[in-house]
Amino acid sequence: MSAPGAATAATDYALQVRALRKQYGDTVAVDGISFGVRRSEIVGLLGPNGAGKTTTINMVLGVLQPSAGSILIEGIELSRHRSQALAHTNFAAVYAPLPGNLTVQQNLRFFSLVYDVPAAAARIESLLTEYDLRRLRKVRCGLLSSGEQTRLSLAKAVLNQPRLLLLDEPTASLDPSAAALVRSRIRQMAQRSGCGILWTSHNMYEVQETCDRVLFLSHGRILLEGDPKTLPHEHGAATLEELFIRLAREPQADHPQMPAADPGLAP
Repeated sequence: MSAPGAATAATDYALQVRALRKQYGDTVAVDGISFGVRRSEIVGLLGPNGAGKTTTINMVLGVLQPSAGSILIEGIELSRHRSQALAHTNFAAVYAPLPGNLTVQQNLRFFSLVYDVPAAAARIESLLTEYDLRRLRKVRCGLLSSGEQTRLSLAKAVLNQPRLLLLDEPTASLDPSAAALVRSRIRQMAQRSGCGILWTSHNMYEVQETCDRVLFLSHGRILLEGDPKTLPHEHGAATLEELFIRLAREPQADHPQMPAADPGLAP
């Protein structure tokens, strides 16, 4: 039986965001943005602090209620069928630490129950090995280094083999070698499982190496969209970092909001 609200179950999109808006009083944090993340695609959501990236992610996770617009996860509308839409979604973020009084293994066990992970014991053992956590299985999370906590957060984020994965600065606490390994594993997971990934990062090298497509967000609006490897040259910049800095510094009035790139995302 198809899930309620899955009128577009055959969609190629893991995530569809349509005319999404979030306003606090007179302050508009997200201003009517539309975009999609296809299956097996990694999309970078870029922008300076305060651009609306985390607000967008929190609305997709159902933590924040949008002021307007709609969010569909695997074709299921989040506002109408929250539990079904979020059943195959997960996330990791530097600002969302796991319970510090639980051990590494207890954390993974707890979240395996939350997400109703089948064959949980075997899945946990596999992730302990994959994220180099086996020797830390009995260590309380609060005693881990920042890099170890990041690896545990990523293991938790893929525990339920999500169809949509939201990663907010996922490698910020990792050394370059560990970060490269995580990027490689995330790309392999996207290609192997068909998971769509929305990824925020201030590391432009990481974005260019990892993401298939990027969206530049500023003052709650999408300014540019494209392939991170070719987008800088299309706009007269030598690097993605140079383009980021230029967009972050220029006044909002110089950048009208982009229309939805795909007709299927239009409100």
